Amino acid sequence: MEARGSISPGQAPARRSYEGVWRFTAPSLDSSVPQVRRGVHALLVDRGVPVDEEVRYGLLVIVSELVTNAVKHAAVLSPQVTVELAVGADWVRIAVGDNHPYRPKALETDHARTGGRGLLLVKAITDEAGGHYDIAQTPAGGKVIWVELPLRAAVR
Repeated sequence: MEARGSISPGQAPARRSYEGVWRFTAPSLDSSVPQVRRGVHALLVDRGVPVDEEVRYGLLVIVSELVTNAVKHAAVLSPQVTVELAVGADWVRIAVGDNHPYRPKALETDHARTGGRGLLLVKAITDEAGGHYDIAQTPAGGKVIWVELPLRAAVR
């Protein structure tokens, strides 16, 4: 896994030290899933991002699901996946991109299937946290799936 980029020079002084954008690339291999998850977790800890435990856990599950989907379904057209972690004052956003043009849809719950529910899980975690989720086409014809969560868990 290779990390590229960091906080841009010339940031406004009001920026908190944990705010920034980090980009990773990883090969489209099963072994990249835990590597990316550990990399995202390490960045959150190293930068001192004030994220609730519940939100951090949900974010790491989301990272695992999105990278797994890219590795399993896009590797034939995308030898590597890109991962972007962006942190603002009160939100965290993860985006996973690949070069495959197919835009996946969350499958309906089917108790007879043993897989295929990753995007349902991503959507459920995102909704519960009060976040946002979407899929965007890239200029090269691939896609980016992104999720933005608040740093603090929703109060119920």
